[in-house]
Amino acid sequence: MTGADEFAANRRLLFSIAYEILGSVVDAEDVLQDSYLRWREVDHTTVEHPRAYLATIVTRQAIGVLRASARKREEYIGPWLPEPLAASSEGGVEHVLTGEAVTTAMLLVLETLTPVQRAVFVLREVFAFGYAEIAAAVGKSEAAVRQLNQRARERVHEKRHTAVATPEQARSVTERFLVAAAGGDVQALMDVLSPDVVYLGDGGGLVNTTRRPVVGPDRVARLVVGLLRKGSGMGEVGIHFGVYNSMPAVVATLDGALDNVTAIEVTGDRITAVYCVRNPEKLATVRIPG
Repeated sequence: MTGADEFAANRRLLFSIAYEILGSVVDAEDVLQDSYLRWREVDHTTVEHPRAYLATIVTRQAIGVLRASARKREEYIGPWLPEPLAASSEGGVEHVLTGEAVTTAMLLVLETLTPVQRAVFVLREVFAFGYAEIAAAVGKSEAAVRQLNQRARERVHEKRHTAVATPEQARSVTERFLVAAAGGDVQALMDVLSPDVVYLGDGGGLVNTTRRPVVGPDRVARLVVGLLRKGSGMGEVGIHFGVYNSMPAVVATLDGALDNVTAIEVTGDRITAVYCVRNPEKLATVRIPG
């Protein structure tokens, strides 16, 4: 294959690596563009394993972007959430990510790792790259990479030790949630919320949303009902069902314009988290489901 063909054949994987490291669709796409330009300058006849070589380029670029954006994320107004990533089958960006690895909760845990730790963990635990390949990608020894991965695994396990529900269970609970919310039934909402449920809203300081986590079934239920009532008073609210970050999600429109993507995390038969992204910069790649 030509260099362009090789890149195209691995594009879905490369985007997925970049997104897992960055939590941003836009930044991941930028990394791929820069990586392709670098790949074009390589003498491809000297590359024995193109997949690993391309992964190295993308990983190094992503680490650089993550380091550069560290200060921006520290100064971010309100909770920071990753950009919604739709299931590939629903259109939009093509990727290979499924399951727990791509959930918003997991990506938030990965935010607590250093850039290199995150890259090592992603390459090893999500994409099963060998330690030698990862060492080349991050510029460390294999021994150092093994140690970095062990520490990252311990950190992830400490923060994230429960698995989300199956897609069928999650959708069923989410439908109950939506029916109760649409009817303004606070008690019915509370019945599907876990005792430690949390609501996170990401407006980035550009649009109104909660600037602190809202915790507890009563507070979250009343917030959701209040938001729906407020929205209906501002225009015609449209509700579209989708799957984002491997979680059931609601894509809400106001007078036909995209307003937010709200992903619902379900553990067992209860909702444990509600993640609402309203920051328009993070919704640029979202398509309203038909």
